[in-house]
Amino acid sequence: MRVIDSHTAGEPTRVVIDGGPDLGSGSLAERAARLEAEHRGFCDSVLLEPRGHDAMIAALLVAPSDPDCVAGAIYFNTLQNLGMCGHATIGLAATLAYLGRITPGRHKLETPVGVVELVLHDANTASVVNVESYRLRKSVSVKVEGHGTVTGDVAWGGNWFFLVRNSPLALTVDNIRPLTDLTLAIRAALEAAGITGADGAWIDHVELFGPPEAESAQGRNFVLCPGGAYDRSPCGTGSSAKLACLAADGAWQPGAEWIQESVIGSTYALSYRPGEQGGVIPTVRGQAFVTSEANLIFDPADPYRMGFRS
Repeated sequence: MRVIDSHTAGEPTRVVIDGGPDLGSGSLAERAARLEAEHRGFCDSVLLEPRGHDAMIAALLVAPSDPDCVAGAIYFNTLQNLGMCGHATIGLAATLAYLGRITPGRHKLETPVGVVELVLHDANTASVVNVESYRLRKSVSVKVEGHGTVTGDVAWGGNWFFLVRNSPLALTVDNIRPLTDLTLAIRAALEAAGITGADGAWIDHVELFGPPEAESAQGRNFVLCPGGAYDRSPCGTGSSAKLACLAADGAWQPGAEWIQESVIGSTYALSYRPGEQGGVIPTVRGQAFVTSEANLIFDPADPYRMGFRS
């Protein structure tokens, strides 16, 4: 199995170029559902230890059903598929540029939640024009064990998020373990209270916000991902959900640039235009760098060839 690894603002992406399962025909959403239902072992083998880790996201490169798209991508983590992933899309853009499959300019990419636009600025810099993002519920309060009442917004940016405007803890690298424990507790409290996204969808990401460290930035965040790891980048879909909340509150204008810091200090440049359904169409700009190219080997004698959970 041939893979190319990259990182986007510190967050790793593994693109599966060759050797993935046969998903048959149909729409990309149908093929993505087939991947999750029938090939979980393949996904685990790509991302779990000893080949991967909880923070890594994979993108399976597939043929698009839309002929206007340069490629199709199915994203998955160590637990499940993802509808969309901003950092992995920027990483995929850098990977496709590395392979010589795209050059600077505008391109369309098909994802399970719809077609997104890629703008490759140079070999390492890309913008993603995401799917329409929106806030579902404002100022939802939940009691969190050990932390009292926490209030946040429920919003969609390609995945479901609970966004807490004022983090109870400082968003610093030294606090990564306490921040992880806090966001896991918030997610558990949301589940216990029956708070969901649209149509009962699991809110699998929790995002905390606070003041930035750099004078050029407008905010800093910490994002809990579904598998329990934190996002090293400012999180593309989480930043999209953030823009949707800012727009809904009238706190940020269309076209204006918002610089979002991650907990490690990496940044995305964000902006939006109004969407057709009342939400926003976010644009997320960031940098990605290819870090390795490898062939994954699956020795039948290896008892851990399909990965294991630590």
